Amino acid sequence: MDELIRSHRRWLKDSVRKTVDWSATGQSRGLPPPPAQKPVPPNARTIALPGPDRFDPVCTAGLLRVLRSRRSIRRYAHTPLSLEELAFLLWATQGITERHGDEATFRPVPSAGARHAFETYLYCRRVATLEEGIYRYLPLEHRLLIEFTERGLAAHLSEACFGQRFVGQGAVTFIWSVIPYRMEWRYGPAAHRVLPMDIGHVCQNLYLSAEAIGAGACAVAAYDQDALDALLHLDGEEEFVIYLAPVGKHAVSG
Repeated sequence: MDELIRSHRRWLKDSVRKTVDWSATGQSRGLPPPPAQKPVPPNARTIALPGPDRFDPVCTAGLLRVLRSRRSIRRYAHTPLSLEELAFLLWATQGITERHGDEATFRPVPSAGARHAFETYLYCRRVATLEEGIYRYLPLEHRLLIEFTERGLAAHLSEACFGQRFVGQGAVTFIWSVIPYRMEWRYGPAAHRVLPMDIGHVCQNLYLSAEAIGAGACAVAAYDQDALDALLHLDGEEEFVIYLAPVGKHAVSG
């Protein structure tokens, strides 16, 4: 068997835990934990989001129906999402349910050691009251930070995903980046095994919460790493894109 395949298979096994020098992790050395959220630049423009007390009117589907009807969809209606619907999707995937300072949080999705190593970027194309552009979710404040707004982003996003046009055609595209050190601080090299599991939890919550509001999603793992990192102005080393998924209301057939 190809040695490259064998080496990649090893990362599917928890054997890596036996090779870690746990005394060398940032946590064991007494280093402060990295913050649970990237800093907000001075004078940044942010937008308050509706809180969980306003989610009941937009989330009306029962769990059984959601589980039965969940599918990956690549065709979306031109119907915009409301700000309440977007806020619900963000809270369901990375919102805060319990907070311990600025470093430790509990969220609707599980994470190894409660490290939550991801940032949520959004390409908002059709969201009520929002200008087309790139935004970042601030889970600690439950707000949106405006990264930059411009037209034509749908084409750039699709190009960065090897021409998959549907990626830029939803109402909003969730783009998750990973900050590896948030997990490495506690687990060292073993962090790289659990990070893919964690982002799977996040995306599955997006699928279910999207279905609950009469929308759908499609997870995308095929993209040009350098191009997508550059689109979001990420350094590609300490932070880089790990997964993305467009979301939109179901298109009517016929």
